[in-house]
Amino acid sequence: MYKLKISPEAKDDLAEIKDYISKELCNLQAAINLVSKITKKIRGLTEYPGIGSPLSSVLDIQTDYRFLVCNNSLIFYRYEDGIVFVSRILYGRRNYTRTLFGDLLEDEEI
Repeated sequence: MYKLKISPEAKDDLAEIKDYISKELCNLQAAINLVSKITKKIRGLTEYPGIGSPLSSVLDIQTDYRFLVCNNSLIFYRYEDGIVFVSRILYGRRNYTRTLFGDLLEDEEI
């Protein structure tokens, strides 16, 4: 079984998802349900870390990131040496490449 490490940014992402759905969409129960579903998927990574798709399979960027889809959210993580690192949890329609690789993309555009 792999150990799990969640970045501060991913924790903030999860809190923002809950706040947005509960406050902006006025649906606390939906917020609780989604956060529960996301955390369950994340916990599942400790047993099956390879279950997510390689991010490099959908982008022209070499990376060891993988991702899981959970409703409209994407869970970005990588794993090595018995540890799963969850980096971000982002809305699927957001420009996640810019969020994950902003500096790299800017360098390539020059």
